[in-house]
Amino acid sequence: MKITELLSQDTIILDLQAQSKKDALNELANQLDKAGKLNDKQAYINDIFSREEQSTTGIGESIAIPHAKSSAVKVPAIAFGRSESGIDFDSLDGQPAHLFFMIAASEGANNDHLEALSRLSTFLMDEKFREKIYQASSKEEVVDAVNAKEIEVDEPEENVEGHSSKILAVTACPTGIAHTYMAAEKLSETAKEMGISIKVETNGSSGVKNRLTDEEIAEADAIIVAADTKVEMTRFAGKPVIQTGVGKAIHEATDLLNKAVKKDAPVYQAEKTESNTGGKESRSGFYKHLMNGVSNMLPFVVGGGILIAISFFWGIESDNEFAKMLNTIGGGKAFFLMVPVLAGFIASSIADRPGFAPGMVGGLIAITVTGAEGAGSGSGFLGGLIAGFLAGYITLLVKKAFAGLPDALEGLKPVLFYPLFSIAITGLIMMVINPPLTKVYTGLSAFLEGMGGTNQVLLGLILGAMMAFDMGGPVNKAAYTFGIAMLDAHNYTFIATVMAAGMVPPLGMALATTLFKNRFTKTERDAGKTAYALGACFITEGVIPLAAADPARVIPSTMAGAAVTGALTMLFDIALRAPHGGIFVIGLVDGGIVKILLYILAIVAGSIVTAILAGILKKDLTKAA
Repeated sequence: MKITELLSQDTIILDLQAQSKKDALNELANQLDKAGKLNDKQAYINDIFSREEQSTTGIGESIAIPHAKSSAVKVPAIAFGRSESGIDFDSLDGQPAHLFFMIAASEGANNDHLEALSRLSTFLMDEKFREKIYQASSKEEVVDAVNAKEIEVDEPEENVEGHSSKILAVTACPTGIAHTYMAAEKLSETAKEMGISIKVETNGSSGVKNRLTDEEIAEADAIIVAADTKVEMTRFAGKPVIQTGVGKAIHEATDLLNKAVKKDAPVYQAEKTESNTGGKESRSGFYKHLMNGVSNMLPFVVGGGILIAISFFWGIESDNEFAKMLNTIGGGKAFFLMVPVLAGFIASSIADRPGFAPGMVGGLIAITVTGAEGAGSGSGFLGGLIAGFLAGYITLLVKKAFAGLPDALEGLKPVLFYPLFSIAITGLIMMVINPPLTKVYTGLSAFLEGMGGTNQVLLGLILGAMMAFDMGGPVNKAAYTFGIAMLDAHNYTFIATVMAAGMVPPLGMALATTLFKNRFTKTERDAGKTAYALGACFITEGVIPLAAADPARVIPSTMAGAAVTGALTMLFDIALRAPHGGIFVIGLVDGGIVKILLYILAIVAGSIVTAILAGILKKDLTKAA
């Protein structure tokens, strides 16, 4: 969809009167309503503000592109506004916004608003285009400038003569909206200025556009992959590939293109390089392999754990048939797959796809005791970890051992040699080491279950502090993984502790923004409102916007509060079979209403501690001003 099909003179404001972000959004929405583009102005405004709460649409370079898909839109349209003085729009570069393009897409408009947003993003990377919009003295000139840019972009570019290099590029960002296309436009424009022939593939929210063909890849001198998320990489095997983040393509396009022309990049090896993202390899090191396994295991843990908890809540012990079915699905099936999936994805992180099968088999052996199988038997989580890493590195050795086979046998490697030898070797080793691992695992579980009094409270305090230390980082994940391991061993107090403690950082800081408004900026107070919901849902990362602004004061506050909650949860001996869900699973706490109230008390107490400490440590902004 072309921008000129959506932007008309009756949706343009050359001189915005608004002085704030809120007023600017209201003024632009009002212009759309006057032009007959909306069914319900207030409903559309609510949808626009909901989108802004997710993340700012102030993309920097003096530009803001607020947008929403809403049932309140009668006809898809774009409103344009210009502010000469500039408006604080919480832009990514911290600078005021001067040019505003508000996209209104109707509910049934498919991806029209995303297509329009993509085109706008690329147009606005052109400084000359932005200058035309700035200097336009009438609404007609604004429309003409957009129309001229559309014609320029839609005309097929001819290869630049006199330059022999053929460069390809791929851009991708996690959301696949603005930055993907801004990077593509920047690379294209810079290449044109430098006299370099380039084609850029975009991996955006609406799919892959301008896909690179096998022929083009074969003829290319070098390839730039500017991506912060996974893209298809194996097709570039044997070519010099520069891997970087999407932001580099926007801000350092000239340097990237110079490197590409000089072929100053390593030749991509599909079997050795596991990363499908920009920058350094994203799957290297113990932690990243472990997290690949844990992240893929979590759906089984969360879904299975909550189903088990519900089955007990609904009366599994009183022969309730429906509860028994839920317990079988959750415990007998989902939880049974937990450890094999963990091992399989750890192994595939290390050795790519060939590592998955031996990892799964090794994980299955880990939860198997002679004559019986099931979740919680065997060496459990510990055995699964060992099986995953064992299978991954054995598969790498197998791949290396068969690297010298004739090309005629290349096709047999992944379907015969790799699975046969890697499964056999992994399986044999696991059969030998699993019995002693089982004794270690059950002994450790028994020791932790036997902890009581001061030792148990101290462990809760440590786990709580770990959950708040890096808010979703390695330490946080280590504590949560420990809770899952104990859940697998049928010890439900640890997962209750880590979940309660993980809820405290966002809840506590959200409470601080409410109680101590003078300690926080408007942006931080707005982030606090969102943190209430995220904390209640056990999304510890909800505190990151507040912690990033002042880590020296926020992190100690959140750690103290989470530690208090962890200690209290252990002191109250709270047990919970659900490994995730926050407030939605508090009703599933073992022990009835008294334990539920004590669990809530522990969370509230920790949140209050965090809020008060943050209020004490943070500076009074009104006095600072």
